[in-house]
Parts: sequence; C-alpha cells; structure tokens
Amino acid sequence: MSFLPAVQLLAMQPDARVETIAHVIQMAIAPVFLLTGIASMLVVLTNRLARVVDRARMLEDHLLDLTGEHKIVVGGDLHMLARRAQHINRAIGLFCTAALLVCVIIMTLFMSAVSDWDISRFVVTCFFLTMLCLIIGLLTFLREVQLAINSLRIGPHGVIATPRD
Repeated sequence: MSFLPAVQLLAMQPDARVETIAHVIQMAIAPVFLLTGIASMLVVLTNRLARVVDRARMLEDHLLDLTGEHKIVVGGDLHMLARRAQHINRAIGLFCTAALLVCVIIMTLFMSAVSDWDISRFVVTCFFLTMLCLIIGLLTFLREVQLAINSLRIGPHGVIATPRD
C-alpha cells in the first residue's frame, strides 16, 4: 500500500484538491440518498416488529386463562406472529447489510481520491450485493405483509370483511 497518491494530493494546488474532493462528494451523493431510503424502510420494519411483539405479549398474557377452541385459536395466532417476526427480522438484517454496503461504497469512493487503486470492480460488486440485499429484503417484507393479511380476522367470529357493492 503506497501513500504516494496521498502525498501527490497534498502536493496539488489547493484548487485542484478542492476540485478532487468535490468530485468525490458528488459521486457519494447518490449512495447517501440510497441510505435515506434504506433508513425509511428500517423504520417501517422496526415499527411492524414492535407491533407484532406487543400483540404476541398480549396474547401470551391471556393464553393461560383460555380453554378449548379459544386456546387453539390463540396458539395459532401466536405461531403466525412468530413467523411474521422471523420474516421482519430477516428483512431488517438484509436492509442493515445493504446500508453497511452503501457505507463501504462511500468510504471506498473517498479512499479512491487519495490512492491509485482501481476500485471499479470492488464498487460494482458492493453495489450489486447492495441491490441483491434490497431485493431479497423487499421480497421478505412482501411475504410478511401477505402473512399479516392472510391471518386477518375481523369481527367477533373471525369473519374476513368484504366490501359491499
């Protein structure tokens, strides 16, 4: 690892250094917007997970008082909530991994300003992995939403509401 490019950057005229750093900042703007989108999805996922956990705790508190068919129904609800929590947790992990990869991309872009490394393949690989994590995370989130909708019961007898024509 050579620090010669860093020395060369420091030896540049002040205007050239500022221009180089400004160019790197411009390249890092798009990944920063991607981070914002990922952060928004993490907020959605953590809120959903909190609701699932709260609902599961409430059902577990009442489980001991139930008997017969009601206990079976609540047990099924708890099983479904556990599946949903697993999907949400998996999606959170994928989105966090994507966010970390974006941070690595940004850091690599700044490192490229002071080195002569060919970082193009590394950045492309990180970006590909980021997109893969986002795609799988979104599909996992979609599956969790489907599970939530499929387990939806409205009314005293668990009838799924249908809109009137």
